[in-house]
Amino acid sequence: MVKIAQISCGTDYSGVQKEIEKAAATFGAEIIIPEADLDYIDEAYQKFGFNAASSGIRLMIARAMSIVEGKTKADAVFIATCFRCAEGALVRNELRRFIQNNTRLPVVTYSFTERTKADELFIRMEALSTIVARRSLLAREKQEGLTMGIDSGSTTTKTTLMENNKIIGTGWLPTGDVIETANTGMDQAFEGTGYKLEDVDGVGVTGYGRLTIGHHMNAGLIQEELSVNAKGAVFLAGHQKGEATVLDIGGMDNKVITVNDGIPDNFTMGGICAGASGRFLEMTARRLGVDITELGPLALKGNHEKAELNSYCIVFGIQDLVTSLAAGGRKEDVASAACFSVAEQVYEQQLQEIDVREPLIQVGGTSLIGGLVDAMSSILGGIDIIVPEYSQYIGAVGASLLVSGLSNKKI
Repeated sequence: MVKIAQISCGTDYSGVQKEIEKAAATFGAEIIIPEADLDYIDEAYQKFGFNAASSGIRLMIARAMSIVEGKTKADAVFIATCFRCAEGALVRNELRRFIQNNTRLPVVTYSFTERTKADELFIRMEALSTIVARRSLLAREKQEGLTMGIDSGSTTTKTTLMENNKIIGTGWLPTGDVIETANTGMDQAFEGTGYKLEDVDGVGVTGYGRLTIGHHMNAGLIQEELSVNAKGAVFLAGHQKGEATVLDIGGMDNKVITVNDGIPDNFTMGGICAGASGRFLEMTARRLGVDITELGPLALKGNHEKAELNSYCIVFGIQDLVTSLAAGGRKEDVASAACFSVAEQVYEQQLQEIDVREPLIQVGGTSLIGGLVDAMSSILGGIDIIVPEYSQYIGAVGASLLVSGLSNKKI
C-alpha cells in the first residue's frame, strides 16, 4: 500500500480530515501522520528557521523535518493548509520546496476550505499513488508495437495511433458522448494507416472520460492525466532526462507539473476562474469574430498594454473586452490583452506555487495559440518555451507510450 505522509494544519477541526483519508483510500493509499514530540518540534523549528506564530504551523515544520531526516517512512507527501491562512500558504510552499530539495518523494500541495470533499482530491491522490506504484512504467522512454492512446478531455477528445515510437495517426474532435466521441476519434487515427482496432496491441485511456471509455473498451491502461500528460510532454519535447516543467492551460482547468527524468515529482492544478483557462480565449475569439486558430497570430500583432483585461472572472473579463472594443480598441490589442490576462492569472495562481525548472514545455490545445505562449514567456522573464510537434496530443501520446510497457495490454 502506498503511504502518503500528510503535513497539514486545521484539517481536523474543519472536518476535512476524513475527506482526505477517503480520497487516498479510494486509490489504495494510506494517509500517515508523522509523529513529533514537543522537544522535536522545538528542535525542528529552530533548524528550519521560520518564525511561525501558529503552533499548528510549527507542528507542520516538525513533521516535514521528520520526513527529511528519515524518522518517518513515506512514499509521497500531501501538504495542506486552510485557504484563509496567509501564514499557512507561505509555509506550505516553503515546506514543499524543503522536502523536494532533500528527498526524491513526490509532493502535492493543496489549499482546502471547510467544504472540501473527497472527490475534489481524487486526481491528486490518484496521481500521487500512480507516481509511486508505477514509477518504473513512468520511466519508460520508448513506445513499442502498435498502440492507441485516447485522451477524453473536458472540451476535446484526442487520439493517437503509435507504432514503434512513431505517431502514425491522430484524431481530434469536440467531446460529446464520451464513447461515441472516442470511437470517432479512433476512426480518424486509423484512417489511411491500413490498421483497425483488432490489430492494436493495447489501448491506453486518460482524461475526464477515462473510466467510462476504459471500462467499455477493456483498456490496458486507465490512468489520470497528470502523470500521463507529463510523460507525453517530455517524450514529444525530447527531454526525458533531467528536469523540466510541463504547462497545460486547458479548457476547464490548468496543470503545472515538474518532472525529473520523466517522472513527475510535484504538480498543481485548477484555477480560481475560467478566466484563466482556454475557455476564456475561445470566448474572446468568438467576440472578436475570428476562429480560435486565428487568435494567436492576431495577438502577436497587438500590444496588450493598450487594452485592459484585469478581471479574474470570465464574465467581467469579457465585459472588459467589450468595453475596450467599444472605446475604439484594435482587435489585435484586445487579443494580445486576453492572452496576457490568462498568462498572468496562471502565473499568479499556480506558477508561484511551484519552482519552474527549465525547459518549460507548453502543451495542450492552447499551446497552439502563439500569443499565449509569447505572453507566458514574457511574464516569466523571457525564457524560451518549447512547444513540441503534436503538443495538443500529449495525453493521447502518453497513454499510447505507457500502455506499450504493460505485459497485459488488454483490448
